Amino acid sequence: MRSLPALLLATAASPAIAQSDPIIVTAAGLDDPVGEVAYNIVTIDAEDLAREPSGRLENILGQIAGFQLFRASDSRSANPTSQGATLRGLGGNASSRALLILDGVPQSDPFGGWISWPAFDTDNIGRIRVSRGGGSGVFGPGALAGTIEMESLSTENFQPARASLSYGSRDAMEMGFGVMLPPSENTLIDVSGHYAEGDGFIPIVSGQQGPIDEPAAYEQYGGAIRYAAPIGNTEIQVTGRFFHDERNRGFPFSGNRTRGLDGSVRLVGRGSWQWEALFYYQDRGFRSSFARVDAARTTADQVLDQFSVPSTGFGGRFEIRPALPGDAVELRLGGDYRETEGRTRERFFFVGGAPTRQREAGGVTRTIGGFAEVTARAAPGLTLTGSGRIDRWWIENGFFRQGDIGGPLNDQTLFADRADWRVTGRAGIAWQPDNPVTIRTAAYTGWRLPTLNELFRPFRVGSDVTGANALLRPESLDGVEIGADYTPASFLQLSGTVFYNRLEDGIANVTVGQGPGFFPGIGFVPGGGLARQRQNLDAIEAAGIELDARAQFAEWSVALSYAFTDASVDASGVSAPLDGLRPPQVARHNAAATLAYIRPMGGEAAITLRYVGSRFEDDLNLRRLDDALTVGARALIPLYGPLKIELRAENIFDARVEAGISGTGFIERATPQTFWAGLRFAFF
Repeated sequence: MRSLPALLLATAASPAIAQSDPIIVTAAGLDDPVGEVAYNIVTIDAEDLAREPSGRLENILGQIAGFQLFRASDSRSANPTSQGATLRGLGGNASSRALLILDGVPQSDPFGGWISWPAFDTDNIGRIRVSRGGGSGVFGPGALAGTIEMESLSTENFQPARASLSYGSRDAMEMGFGVMLPPSENTLIDVSGHYAEGDGFIPIVSGQQGPIDEPAAYEQYGGAIRYAAPIGNTEIQVTGRFFHDERNRGFPFSGNRTRGLDGSVRLVGRGSWQWEALFYYQDRGFRSSFARVDAARTTADQVLDQFSVPSTGFGGRFEIRPALPGDAVELRLGGDYRETEGRTRERFFFVGGAPTRQREAGGVTRTIGGFAEVTARAAPGLTLTGSGRIDRWWIENGFFRQGDIGGPLNDQTLFADRADWRVTGRAGIAWQPDNPVTIRTAAYTGWRLPTLNELFRPFRVGSDVTGANALLRPESLDGVEIGADYTPASFLQLSGTVFYNRLEDGIANVTVGQGPGFFPGIGFVPGGGLARQRQNLDAIEAAGIELDARAQFAEWSVALSYAFTDASVDASGVSAPLDGLRPPQVARHNAAATLAYIRPMGGEAAITLRYVGSRFEDDLNLRRLDDALTVGARALIPLYGPLKIELRAENIFDARVEAGISGTGFIERATPQTFWAGLRFAFF
């Protein structure tokens, strides 16, 4: 498999898919497939991206009701390990149940499956397409709850130059730049960078703060360079990205740091035989510290130093769309490969402020699969589409070892290698009985391999201890949906979908006891702490409805999104106490609305409302988080030529957005009131 780059490059010269006409470089992938008309897909374009008051990608995706991170905090104050993405109330923990890709490259952390949101410069993203519902299949496994496809700026939304500088509450600063060199002899070069820092806010709510509580400061930056040019009749796209993310959680010994370096090569052919070949490599480094805080919040004692978590991910993907007679049938064939390798190195069991024990844990996962998708216009107004894929997966070289600091790690467990096959697929029907109306229905299956973090790494937060589980089974999903789209005119779009999903073998942190005491596979749990272990639940069931609307009237536009989700756990055995309960952090009601005004060649303004219903912090549904309604706004005021004043406000009325509740009742909040003022330059 390590010869995959050579295979992809060799494909560019294959005469079977060669093109005879000169190509035009686009810096984009293949066209959208025709079969997507049968599925629930929401698009966020560059204008929608710019209207989010925070400018943060995870908050931008919140415009689509039903999208959620494990906790409500964004990447300025949250622990990165709580930043997994999901949809449709399927819950989660650290890992993502939605597949996030950028220019075809999967973005989940190779070790933990979470998303490093500060890595993304939203000003350098041209479009986002969110497919609700699992089993897309064409981008690889992992799309249980849906697929989030991000595309960088291309020649379609060409920006010769841009720059921004903002100053915000709590001594925060953000800046960014981008330069897209004008195509010269059909070549495109794009260079961009972004930086953000701030003193941060105190996460614990004001009535519960103690002497140790402090602002959760952060510093984040990154950059990218992209090159696109023709090679014969093929377009080559080469991309390099890096990022650095450092923040603390608002009390001593709570800092964490992530750095990343990515590279990818994509070859695209757009002749009568369309095709795409991709190779990528990802390098990640992560460290984090955890502490136990006393009930009066006067002292914090370090309990874990996760001082080194190196991981890598690499793989490739190939897709071909053969030229078929007429335009009634589209065929997509391809395959993909992904390998992740990583380990965690930790110091623990602190005595007198110094660690006395150390441990390492990690392993390797691999998946390789092939897919086929066919779409046919079977009759006027009737589209049929179906796809299937087969995957082979491996979990290998798993280990856990520990020992005293300064001595050998002679307490060692080596886990048996495992491998198996998975077959999944999806099918959809779209019918247009009348031109403005499309009725669609779909059924799908999907799966996700446990992450290295879930399989091998135990962890502790405060007094709560969670054990790993090297025997976790892959998660699998079955789902059905039926919906309708109504577009009576170009200025109005309405959409509604009813769905049912069943996630079998869902991985969760299951409470199995309370300390003090020693628990097999978990270790010692102190008094007041909970003993948890990662386990496969029988299932998580989620049913609901999603409603979306968009309207454009002259300079005014409005976008609405609402999701109702009834999710519950199906559990037995050790997990039986969770049966019938709601998955942690899953709200029944989610809604978002944005009203915008854009004056051609002038200013613009937008106001955004977001609502998240109440949810539970814990798997036993004992600690309830209140619902919250937030209001944000953004305005651009022309100053001179391409220079504009930018004003932004997050959570204008400072609503309390509860992100978590500790076992001792301390409430952590997210996204407080924040104001920004700055300058923005954009030359088109």
